[in-house]
Amino acid sequence: MTVKIKFFPDRPYISKDLIASKISLFKSIISNPRTQFFYTFERTELLTSTQAIFEKFKDRKIFVHIGIGGSSLGPEMMINALKKNSTQFIFINNIDPEELHSQLEIFNEASISDAVFYFVSKSGGTAELMAALAVITKLLEAHNIKPSDFKNYFVFATDPNKSELLTLAKKWDIDTLEVPSDVGGRFSALTPVGFFPALFAGLNLKELLRGAKAAQEAMLEEEGSKNQLIAAAEFLNELKRKNQINQTVLMPYSSKLRSFSFWFAQLWGESLGKKKNRKGEIVNTGLTPIISYGATDQHSLVQLFVEGPLDKAFIFIEIEKFKNDFSLQSTLTSNNLEKLSGFMMSQLIKAEMEGTIKAITEGERPLIHLSIERNDEFHLAYLIIFFESLTALMGDYLMIDPFDQPGVEAGKIYAFEFLNQL
Repeated sequence: MTVKIKFFPDRPYISKDLIASKISLFKSIISNPRTQFFYTFERTELLTSTQAIFEKFKDRKIFVHIGIGGSSLGPEMMINALKKNSTQFIFINNIDPEELHSQLEIFNEASISDAVFYFVSKSGGTAELMAALAVITKLLEAHNIKPSDFKNYFVFATDPNKSELLTLAKKWDIDTLEVPSDVGGRFSALTPVGFFPALFAGLNLKELLRGAKAAQEAMLEEEGSKNQLIAAAEFLNELKRKNQINQTVLMPYSSKLRSFSFWFAQLWGESLGKKKNRKGEIVNTGLTPIISYGATDQHSLVQLFVEGPLDKAFIFIEIEKFKNDFSLQSTLTSNNLEKLSGFMMSQLIKAEMEGTIKAITEGERPLIHLSIERNDEFHLAYLIIFFESLTALMGDYLMIDPFDQPGVEAGKIYAFEFLNQL
C-alpha cells in the first residue's frame, strides 16, 4: 500500500458486520445517478475530447483559467502540486478588480496570441465568470480580435445540456468540454475541469487515472482492517458523536500541497456545513475546515493546536520521498548549524512533523496521519478520491445532503438583489 494511515488514539474496533453495512451504504451513495464523482474518471470520452482540444492549443505558453470555487480550486491544487514545465498559469478566481488588473497586465508585454482562456462554470452563468468574460472579451477587442475569432483563444467547460456558456459557444463556435451533469463542481477535479489545465502543465493523465482507480478499489476493500475510508469515517464520526470535535485541520507537510488544503476546505465545508438534516430538522451541523501546512504553521497555528480548545481533529499528510533534497552540511560555525550538519532537509521536515504529532497527541488531541510515498500524479489522484469519498460518507453519518449548497445559492440571490438596487 503506497498510501498509509495511522490514528491517534488508535481507532476503535470495527466489527465485520459494521464494515459490511458501511461499505453497502457507501455503494448506495456512489451509485446515485446524480452523484457520480466516484466513477466519472472512467469515462474515456471525457479524456479523448480533452486531448483533442489540447492538441489544437498545445503551443500556447500562457494558460488563463477562469472559474470560481470548485471550477478553480481543483485545477489550482493539481497545477501547484505537480506542474512540470514552463507554461505560465493565471487563475482568475475572484472579482477583485485590483487583482484582475494585475493579472491581465501581462498582456502589455506578452502577446495575447500566446494565451488560451479557459472558462469553467457548470451552470455557465456564474456572476463572477460572466464578469471576467466581459472584461476579457474587451481585452481581446482592444487587441483587434473580433468575436468571430474568439474561437482561436477561448475554450469553455460547462454542463453539456443547459448552460449560458453553451449558448455563447454556439454563437462564437467555441470548443467546449463537459462538466458532467452528475458531478458537483467541488468534486470535479478529475474531469475535464482539471484534465485540460493538467495537460498544459505536463501532467501524466494516465498516472492520474491509475491513482484514481487504485483509490476506488481501496475505498471498496471488503476486508475491514484494510479499508481506510471506513476507518477514517468511523474515527471522525465517533469524535463528532461525543461532541469532542467541531473542526478539522488539514495539514500537509509540503508547500506543493498547500493548495490541497484550500481545495479540501471547500469540499469539506460546503458539503458538510448544513442547517437542516434530511428530515428537514434544524441541526446546524458540520466540521469547520482549517487550512494549514507544515512546517510553516508550526510557527503560527500550532501553538493554538497544541494548547487551545479541545475541539479539533487533525489530518496530517506526509510525503515519504521528496523528488529533490538538500544536504544541511555547512562550513560555517554555529551551534545550531552544527546540530543540523550531517542531515538532509527532508529529514528535518520529517522530524518537525513527528515532533508536532507527539506534541498534539500527548495533549489527547485526535489525529489522522496519512503518508504517501511521493508527490506525483498517482498519489495526488488517490488523495482526491479518498477525501471526496470521505466527504460523501460523512454526509450520511451526519444525516445531511453533502451534495447541495443552499447557503451558497441564497447568497447569490441576495447579491443580485443588491445589484438591482444600485
